[in-house]
Amino acid sequence: MFALYQQSLQKLSHFDGIGPLLLRLYLAPVLLQAGWNKAMHFGDTVSWFEHPLELPLPGLMAALATGTEIIGAILLLLGLATRLSAIPLMVTMLVAAFIVHWQNGWLAIADPSSWLASGNEAIASSAEKLNMARDILQQYGHYDWLTSSGNFVILNNGIEFAATYFLMLLMLLFSGGGRYTSVDYWIKRRLMASNKNFAEPL
Repeated sequence: MFALYQQSLQKLSHFDGIGPLLLRLYLAPVLLQAGWNKAMHFGDTVSWFEHPLELPLPGLMAALATGTEIIGAILLLLGLATRLSAIPLMVTMLVAAFIVHWQNGWLAIADPSSWLASGNEAIASSAEKLNMARDILQQYGHYDWLTSSGNFVILNNGIEFAATYFLMLLMLLFSGGGRYTSVDYWIKRRLMASNKNFAEPL
């Protein structure tokens, strides 16, 4: 029985590239969109980095963040230099989490019923604000049409997304781009074929 279990695990190992592939396919469009938005409104991005974020050298920092997200997203999509590209992207997520979102707590969307909202006064008061907004819209707006694509929420802008993306990138740092599913794998395979002593991870 144990031997059968081991054989099954061995066969499953051929599919262990699927996990990194799915992470890359999830992260790439998210990061590309974030970088593209910064690039398309670069002046506003620089102004935002300068005030209220008060980052040093806001023009340089904005350019680095934009380039990191766009180039990093493309590399992740290809699975090329996956481990290396994950590092600056992780730094970007840490900066976003601690400089932009930290003071808002964990939740990205305000949810007063969540235990993660404990002690957050902004979230606690969001229910009253949301109810008032709904009352106004129901009385003066086309509420059914306005909510036909989904319910209104109040953005809390906590670290939830930045932290989640950081952990996903950390997993890619450890795993690499994935067996069979990344350019990294095929480069490594070619190098190993030409040099049997080559054993460095990509």
